[in-house]
Amino acid sequence: PGARIVNTAPLSLDQIVAEISTAHAAGLDVARLHSGDLSVWSAMGEQIRRLKAEGIPVSVTPGVPSFAAAAAALGTELTLPGLGQSVVLTRTPGRASSMPAGESLENFARTGTTLAIHLSIGNLDHVVDSLTPHYGADCPVAVVYRASWPDQQIIRATLETLKDSLDEKISRTALILVGPVLKGEGFDESCLYSTDYDRRYRPQSADSPWSSWNHGDD
Repeated sequence: PGARIVNTAPLSLDQIVAEISTAHAAGLDVARLHSGDLSVWSAMGEQIRRLKAEGIPVSVTPGVPSFAAAAAALGTELTLPGLGQSVVLTRTPGRASSMPAGESLENFARTGTTLAIHLSIGNLDHVVDSLTPHYGADCPVAVVYRASWPDQQIIRATLETLKDSLDEKISRTALILVGPVLKGEGFDESCLYSTDYDRRYRPQSADSPWSSWNHGDD
């Protein structure tokens, strides 16, 4: 109550920093809200750089990344033993941001692991054409629109059927997940919970390096 709310959508970086600087000079607290998580594609870095240059202290409160919210919506683990143990967070080139040399979908696709492709729902032709030679046309894909919101939508497809499966109205705020883990089949069970796996909480013998370990010291 009583807070002044500023819509930053139409503002430039200079204007945003000016708003914060003015409020700080007046002794006010400022909360700069972003959607999603600040650690990726948030433009937080340039804002903090400007604020630090003006001597304005900043603290960061993390949000929920869209890839994590999407995985929860799907009920899917993105790293499954024997199928994929890495998740690549990436995007396709856009009008506002080009991609550095080497950070192409084709290069990431050569790993064969799980891809979380952000900010690219309007660039499906490029996504499909770049990934199909490496993953195959039958590779599972999931698109999660507005993950964790009340109007969330989930579309499951393959690289071959992806473009025909999407509603034309979904043109932004949608994450594309690609990789064998999305099928949820053919993966190994983790050694961590295997009955014969030697670990500190369950040493298997007196000769185990964990046999004398004190649980209370961890």
